[in-house]
Amino acid sequence: MRRLLTLLSCLLFCLPLASQGQQAGQAVLLKVTGVIGPATDDYLQRNLKQAAAKGVDLVILQIDTPGGLDLSMREIIQDIIASPVPVAVYVAPPGARAASAGTYILYAAHYAAMAPGTNLGAATPVQIATPISPAAGEQDGKPAAPPAHGDDAMTKKIVNDAVAYIQSLAQMRGRNAEWAEKAVREAASLGADDALRLGVIDIVADDVDDLLAQINERPVSVAGAQTRVATADMTVEYVEPDWRSQLLAVITDPTIAYVLMLLGIYGLIYEFANPGMILPGVAGAIALLLALFAFQVLPINYAGLGLIILGVGFMIGEAVLPSFGALGIGGVIAFVIGSIILLETDVPGYGISLPVIAAFALVSVFFLVFVVQMALKARRRPVVSGQEEMVGSVGTALADFESKGPVHIHGERWAASSERPLHQGQRVRVVAMEGLTLRVEPADETERTEE
Repeated sequence: MRRLLTLLSCLLFCLPLASQGQQAGQAVLLKVTGVIGPATDDYLQRNLKQAAAKGVDLVILQIDTPGGLDLSMREIIQDIIASPVPVAVYVAPPGARAASAGTYILYAAHYAAMAPGTNLGAATPVQIATPISPAAGEQDGKPAAPPAHGDDAMTKKIVNDAVAYIQSLAQMRGRNAEWAEKAVREAASLGADDALRLGVIDIVADDVDDLLAQINERPVSVAGAQTRVATADMTVEYVEPDWRSQLLAVITDPTIAYVLMLLGIYGLIYEFANPGMILPGVAGAIALLLALFAFQVLPINYAGLGLIILGVGFMIGEAVLPSFGALGIGGVIAFVIGSIILLETDVPGYGISLPVIAAFALVSVFFLVFVVQMALKARRRPVVSGQEEMVGSVGTALADFESKGPVHIHGERWAASSERPLHQGQRVRVVAMEGLTLRVEPADETERTEE
């Protein structure tokens, strides 16, 4: 009896400790809203690494996106696949979408979920999508066939690559590969309920709590091993983008990067044309470095960048050389064409606004042709003060002297020296300044020599 009582006492004492040891799991929720780009990739990559380092049990990626850049999308998918922490991609809130790049990310997730009233699909590469005109809806009273993509080799290559990629993700996660192909080839889309019925997603959840309840103990393959995650009583930590992600999101906006590049170029040009200003040079260098950092993660067309630089050079040439407008007009044309083709993407939200291009073209003409020209003229203007201005000035001798005597120049009395005798009232010209003594010579003889 004593042993039994002792054993029961130990059990009663250990039960609370055991229950404390079985703490509820922890989940991290990351939100992606808008176009997927380098800032999104950086935000997700760093937080997935931090989640793995902290031993987090689940990462929830809540998305609402119209698509994004292919390179950023593929890097995000690679991070999800390599993550030792299960990732649940959740299309929410109601009314959200996971279009284009969002569809690929949803297929790559360990758990794919959608909120009611959301949709996914339209995963055709944007640069080859064929617009449908309003009049193309019917032909001879019959519904028109889906628009066919071009038959050129490059179009086929891009489409087949996208199809193979999304099908490989579907096969890896056990999802509907046939519909995935339709999403790429025919730009097909699905609502949440249809996606669940066709096996495109795993769950339709009303909110995050409902999502956690439905994936509780659901088997999933993480890093090649089957596992189950207890999500019923998980605590969820919301992680907002930090200052680095926010700064990257700002400067990688194509329009912002474009403006930073031009401000940097203009600042350096003004500094070189008018040395000593310092502020334009410093601000221009910082802006140009930020623009170059943004361009390294954006799909830049270097031919467009070259045309912009060439256009700026031509407009500078117009300010320096008398070309009767030929260099200026050519520079504006090269500048505008280069700005239009600068980015190699048609992804919505990742283009440079045409009004911005037009405005900067006009500003460039004004700045480079007029402002730089005025700065160059100011540099060529004769000096009007100091020792340099004194040389060449004309005055009169105040007394007769052979080698040294007083002269009157610019309303001031100066000590002067001369190699020739001078008479009172005779005009003299300054040829050098030695300390506080002027070396002069007769101005009339200098003028005759010049003639």
